[in-house]
Amino acid sequence: MNSEFRLESNQPIAGRFLPSPGAQEYFFSDMDLAITMAAKSFTRPSSEIRVVHVPTGEVVFRKLPQQRPNLSDEP
Repeated sequence: MNSEFRLESNQPIAGRFLPSPGAQEYFFSDMDLAITMAAKSFTRPSSEIRVVHVPTGEVVFRKLPQQRPNLSDEP
């Protein structure tokens, strides 16, 4: 199997569809599957998840860190 796409983060990645949740990278041969897995996965709020095309190093998908809501009383 040719793994051309890497789902990666600098923190452990969690998601119920991952083969063994908790790793920092997973490899896929299909770009659409890699992007779908990235979109449905999560990590710590301060970390992003990326899908990288391994042969070129190009980031083909990026799930940015979630912004925490501002809990102040001011509008």
